[in-house]
Amino acid sequence: MRIAEVLWVLFKTAIFTVVVPCTVGWWLPGAVHRRYATPALPYSWCFHGLGTQHLANFLLSLGALIYLWCAWDFSVKGLGTPAPIDAPKNLVVNGLYRYVRNPMYLGVACIVVSRAIFFCSLPILFYLVFILLCANLFVRFHEEPHLRAVFGEPYLDYCRRVPRWLPRFR
Repeated sequence: MRIAEVLWVLFKTAIFTVVVPCTVGWWLPGAVHRRYATPALPYSWCFHGLGTQHLANFLLSLGALIYLWCAWDFSVKGLGTPAPIDAPKNLVVNGLYRYVRNPMYLGVACIVVSRAIFFCSLPILFYLVFILLCANLFVRFHEEPHLRAVFGEPYLDYCRRVPRWLPRFR
């Protein structure tokens, strides 16, 4: 039964990934750029060239890898999905979660930064600030209180050892 349960959770995670992180990290930045980028905005912060394309591709790959690794851990070890309505049943504190409490958000942020570099777009950077602000508010006022209520002292101990946003490598 364990394999069937994990496969079902992986399927639900794949659906959530297409609907939320792909939309927020990939599609919306392009839409923001198309809607708000104008020649009047200063583009001096960005240099179009082979190096910037490699950097954009690297950040895109890094962000996708971070997100997928965390989604795998949520599905296989936590027996849940990244969706708040189907959260993991087990507290996930291994993998990238050993270094930072919210690596999935950081992975999506890397994808958004890659899009800003790819398009050389200030509007996408403003969009990034907006989604990071929203993520921070969501984490502080919904996720963390919920996790404290569900997992209790083990989660509080985890919070004492692992930072919320900036990874700590030991």
